[in-house]
Amino acid sequence: MVENPGHAAFQGHGAPEILNTDQGSQFTSIGFTDYATNQRQVRLSMDGKGRALEDIFIERLWRSIKYGHIYLFSADDGLQCYRGLEEYFGYYNTERRHQSLDDQTPSTWYRQRIKKVA
Repeated sequence: MVENPGHAAFQGHGAPEILNTDQGSQFTSIGFTDYATNQRQVRLSMDGKGRALEDIFIERLWRSIKYGHIYLFSADDGLQCYRGLEEYFGYYNTERRHQSLDDQTPSTWYRQRIKKVA
């Protein structure tokens, strides 16, 4: 018998209130949806048709992370990886200028937007 794809994750980390997945067959199978919703009381949220554009932003972020840090600085362990990513995100948000933000850093752009709302 094939183990349910969510079983190991739920056993190791507990069940979330809401689980967001794509619509791949492993997440839409009766075995998975029944296990998650009935046995673990998890609400499922699946990206709907036409929602792919929302993924573009996160995909671009991960591309920047991979090419700007991960591929350049290999980590020996999880802690070193975490610290490197923490440093990279500091750089990404406070020093790296973004063409899509009128050549501003994300933190500068965000602070300006907050001032306009307040």
